[in-house]
Amino acid sequence: MSAERADATARVLRDAIPPPRRLLPVVLLGFLSAGSAVALLACSAWLITRAAEQPPVLYLSVAVVGVRAFALGRAVFRYLERLTGHDAAFRQLGSIRTGLYERLLPSAPDGLGMLRRGDLLARFTRDVDDLQFVMLRAVQPVASALFVLVAAVVGIAFLAPASAGLLALVLVVGVGAAILAERAATARGIRLIAPLRGELQAAVVEHVQSLDVLVAFDGAAASRARIVELGGRLARATRVQSAAVGAGAACMTALGGLAVLASIGGGLPELASGRLDGPAFAVLCLVPLAIAEVAAAIPVGVSAWRAARVSAARVAMAVPATPPAGVATAPALPRELSSGAAAPTVELRDIRASWPTLDDATRPAAVDGVSLRIEPGERVLLRGPSGAGKTTLAHVLVRFLDYEGSYRLDGVEARDLDPGDVRRVVGLVEQRPWLFDESVRQNLLFARDTATDDDLFDALDRVGLADWVRERGGLDAAVGERGTLVSGGQAQRLALARAMLADFPVVVLDEPTANVDPATAERLLDDLLAAAGDRSVLLIMHTTTTPAEIDRVVELDPVASVARA
Repeated sequence: MSAERADATARVLRDAIPPPRRLLPVVLLGFLSAGSAVALLACSAWLITRAAEQPPVLYLSVAVVGVRAFALGRAVFRYLERLTGHDAAFRQLGSIRTGLYERLLPSAPDGLGMLRRGDLLARFTRDVDDLQFVMLRAVQPVASALFVLVAAVVGIAFLAPASAGLLALVLVVGVGAAILAERAATARGIRLIAPLRGELQAAVVEHVQSLDVLVAFDGAAASRARIVELGGRLARATRVQSAAVGAGAACMTALGGLAVLASIGGGLPELASGRLDGPAFAVLCLVPLAIAEVAAAIPVGVSAWRAARVSAARVAMAVPATPPAGVATAPALPRELSSGAAAPTVELRDIRASWPTLDDATRPAAVDGVSLRIEPGERVLLRGPSGAGKTTLAHVLVRFLDYEGSYRLDGVEARDLDPGDVRRVVGLVEQRPWLFDESVRQNLLFARDTATDDDLFDALDRVGLADWVRERGGLDAAVGERGTLVSGGQAQRLALARAMLADFPVVVLDEPTANVDPATAERLLDDLLAAAGDRSVLLIMHTTTTPAEIDRVVELDPVASVARA
């Protein structure tokens, strides 16, 4: 593991541990719960043995009260420990997920193209969830167990110092051996489980999302076989880990018997000499069983820490700590864009841009030497064949991608502006607009959450969808996951309605007719351009048709990526 990755993993593990004000009460409650269990067995052993001697009941009253108190205390403290411990752990998970999203946003969307969606989802969900065990199975149980073990051994030392010494030796050797044995049995499985879980989830997501293509090209069976194979490997790794955990628990149970023998061996001389009575000797015989049960939390905690460390490494590497080269970032001191004209003048000079890659040295230019000017209210058609860099240029305009050269809005260099400020001026309607699995209303409210139903219908009417929405039952009509319940043209119109609600002065339409038939394409273009009103429009297409509303046509050279009017 590299030093950078190790540091990032350590930070995630630290973030999974609650602050002292939340951690210490949980450790204290765990100590009281486990301590009550040990004290309950000690008090019970003494009470039963002493009662067999038939003393006056007055001599037993304190022990009877102690048994009741420790029995109730064990349950109450255990409940409070679980309640406060889970609350503290889940609060940390929320902070970790928030931090992940904060790291994710500067790289989105173009800086995340190298990540598999299913694996990224697994890291955001299951791997982050596994970090709760840093607190619940590792830090708190181990800390509480150590305190209880020290207190219990010290208590036994008051009765029989030799028993305490032998018991401590057995516990140290036994717990150490259990940790080493479990580590040897599960080392490979722990390293494999989290990555295999990510691979499996990625394979399932890719299979579901590409099912139509897989069926069309007879690849569905192979994709399913790969999912089954990954599932089998994950099941085998999980079984190995579970078997090792079970073997560790069996070892700790056997350790309880050894601890009893060690305690008895150390206490027999004390009993024979008369320095130790029968009830006290019974305590020496039975308390080690409770102590061994408490000690069993230590190997489990160490194993949980190692498993959480693997998940922490995956969480730490889920998204780049800094945006990859090629992704637009905010300047240290961003300038403000003046709000003079309704639409600013857009001017590009010798623009060069590349898509982000893992290796900066192998980033070929997707566009190179593009120059373009769009006057306020002008409608420009940028035309060129597939692969000429039209979409790349669109992503530069909304500052998803960084650039070389000059890109100015009303004379202000775009790289001197915050990317979010640029996106409030320049809006992009993509070739495949993203529609959420929500109602029409919710998909539009993402653009302006204060819009009324009248505002929404006004925007829908401007893009020719108002009657269609009413026929479907109104604004509560569902659009399906990623817009599966609407056609390609309707998705483009909904996306443009969102742009109208967001009130972008400049609108970039990237291949708006790519998903519709030729007869519908012409009507869709006319409606989209008419709905744009007095906004500046950059229409990006690869076809040879030119809508009547276009003021100027610019050709994009696919070889040199040079824009020519």
